[in-house]
Amino acid sequence: MVRDLNGPQRRLAFTLVELLVVIAIIGVLVGLLLPAVQAAREAARRMSCSNNFKQIGLGVHNYHSTYNKLPGYRTGTNDGQSWPPGFTQDSNIFNLSPLVGILPFIEQQAIWEKISNPSIENSNGTTRATTDPWPAMGPTVDGNDQYVPWVTEVQTYRCPSDPGVGAPAYGRTNYAACLGDSYGQPNGEYVWWSTTDRLADQSWIANSRAGDRGMFFARRQTAFRDCLDGLANTVMYGEIITDLGDNDKRSRAAVHQIGGASPLEHNPLSCRNGLDPERPQFWDSSVTFTTWAGAPRLRRGAQWASSFDIMGGFHTVLPPNSEVCTDAGAGDWGGVMTARGNYTASSRHQGGVHILMGDGAVKFVTDSIEAGNSASGNVTPTATNAGRQSPYGLWGALGTRASRETPDMSSL
Repeated sequence: MVRDLNGPQRRLAFTLVELLVVIAIIGVLVGLLLPAVQAAREAARRMSCSNNFKQIGLGVHNYHSTYNKLPGYRTGTNDGQSWPPGFTQDSNIFNLSPLVGILPFIEQQAIWEKISNPSIENSNGTTRATTDPWPAMGPTVDGNDQYVPWVTEVQTYRCPSDPGVGAPAYGRTNYAACLGDSYGQPNGEYVWWSTTDRLADQSWIANSRAGDRGMFFARRQTAFRDCLDGLANTVMYGEIITDLGDNDKRSRAAVHQIGGASPLEHNPLSCRNGLDPERPQFWDSSVTFTTWAGAPRLRRGAQWASSFDIMGGFHTVLPPNSEVCTDAGAGDWGGVMTARGNYTASSRHQGGVHILMGDGAVKFVTDSIEAGNSASGNVTPTATNAGRQSPYGLWGALGTRASRETPDMSSL
């Protein structure tokens, strides 16, 4: 056979130009599809977050059906130790969040059994002496990273859009109890770790009724019958982000004092001068934070079992995803743990937050919700202005349980 060397030959490879064209086309397609894929994934995470809230709502309603009251905020046990209140091993010093009580009602019976019974198990794999077990209902939440339940993350309490993991927080949560539109010191008027029964103090009761305006407040358990504005008109829980160690204005509370006085009491916007002008989502380098030994955990959502307001509560004063502040001085352990701070709702979702209404409905509230006069002074927690309408517009009205307000829910 004679081979024709001058005939046409078959090409066995792409040219460089063709290869570059194919790569460019693939890059364009990926660039077009990636945002859609990311949006779909975030939509799925947002739906999962909403489902978590629905589970919490069912848990609260089942709890109420069983006990005819809501789970307590800052309730629990107390061994009578007055100081230091943060590190006792023998009680939880009245510092359990409502998320603890609903555990048996959200399919978390196993962890509830560990909490409600004495235990010798430590989180590092060791055991305590049988003569010195962890008490029933646990030790204090803060400072006890060896107590297994407190360092266990409950997935129902986590939003999948929030990437926060690990120390210094433990047992993170993205869901906080609504404390209403008063953020002064209604909860701080008593020594909260004391065994004193302030429920017998009539002046405290009167001030508490005026200042504790949300669905939850310290040392007392409300019931659905106390929600005079209607369950469908009152927020029960809201989202919060967990701190990532980046000085985010939504997750770390700046200490904001002027000459020892509290500007927060008179102007909720007063701490905005501490924001970084080049990165308004973050605090600038001049801002101070609480410096006591436990301060690394004084961040939003750091401990799900704790009812310190910065970790598990929020106020309906500033709109969602606004800055959070405290007027407790640096090193002021007791101050920052009480209600002396303005903590709003926040989330990693675009444009707003989920809220759980008293009737169990889950709604998405945008950052632009009408918040009335956000520069208005705080609702003073005294008996003289009990029942006052919220100065914080629709957002404030949603946070109060008994101000006889009928907010326009159609705008949500």
